[in-house]
Amino acid sequence: MKYFACITLGLMGSLPLLGQDSLSSPSCTPFQLTAYAEIYYIYDFSNPTDQNRPFFYSHHRHNEVALNLGFIRAACQTDRFRGNLAFMAGTYANANLANEPGVLRSILEANIGIKLSAQRNVWLEAGIFNSHLGFENPIGAECWNMTRSLTAENAPYYLAGMKITYYLPNEKWHVGLLLLNGWQRMQRLTGTSVPALGHIISWKPSAKFSLVSGSFIGNDTPGQQIRYFHSGYAQLQLSKLWNWIVQIDTGLQQRGSSNGMHLWYAFTTVMRFQLPNKKWFIASRAEYYADPDEVIVSTEKTDGFRVFGYSVNLDRYFGNYLLWRLEVRTLQSHRDAIFAKGENHAIKGNWFIGSCMALSF
Repeated sequence: MKYFACITLGLMGSLPLLGQDSLSSPSCTPFQLTAYAEIYYIYDFSNPTDQNRPFFYSHHRHNEVALNLGFIRAACQTDRFRGNLAFMAGTYANANLANEPGVLRSILEANIGIKLSAQRNVWLEAGIFNSHLGFENPIGAECWNMTRSLTAENAPYYLAGMKITYYLPNEKWHVGLLLLNGWQRMQRLTGTSVPALGHIISWKPSAKFSLVSGSFIGNDTPGQQIRYFHSGYAQLQLSKLWNWIVQIDTGLQQRGSSNGMHLWYAFTTVMRFQLPNKKWFIASRAEYYADPDEVIVSTEKTDGFRVFGYSVNLDRYFGNYLLWRLEVRTLQSHRDAIFAKGENHAIKGNWFIGSCMALSF
């Protein structure tokens, strides 16, 4: 049995990093029960009057202690079957699942899989599962930074539908096809007539390098405007102490009934350094998100959402169970003043700081 607890103190926080094995894993058994809680405090220097930090869905409350994500998960895996069921609560659930019916807003995962062949590693799975788009997910303990990037915040965190995945015998490739209910939707949007499609291709030629490609093709509007979205990232271990990851997302969506297309794109790169004592980590992130036609992010400004950002976080691991984090982050609008300052003032820049503690046992 494994439990997680995350307390975000001071000014904002998160948990472990991709590829980071500092949080221990339980031995492999057919049935596993895990729990997780992430409590955070952020101070946003723009001082939003309603306590909600704009353009964020995770860790979006300002100047209050809040639960970002807490869940209990039951998982089962055998040679032929596997499944996950996880119930959650927190500000992440309130913001990201606001469009879901009330009974579904507490579901983090609910999926069942069956292995289709005794000779081939082919799995068919159905239900609600983590998105295949990008390297980040809602669980801070599994991400390199305390907060999520703009790239992650504006792409699906979860998807619902069916997927078939084939893991090749050489263990270097796996490929999958997905049939989905929509763009981060458990239920298909009223007014849409067909489900969405997606793919994932993962190539890991060595333990030090991996390359992942994922897509979404479907619509997220009653007007049936088709959306084409691709997310790709590469992860590279430069040395025993340095790790690097870069992600590029690109989206296209039809302009109403015309033949034109809206375009948006995003770039995120993270560099992480592990100090020789293996207890301290430093990570820096640079990012840019451009949505000039406001397909994904609405600002009601002339030039849409064009924002670049930078963040630095410091992590300290205490054995295999406890993690403390501190992060400082800035966002700057490329053109318009899109960030509110107090009640009646708009500015181009935004700064905030936060801290987190994570416990796993």
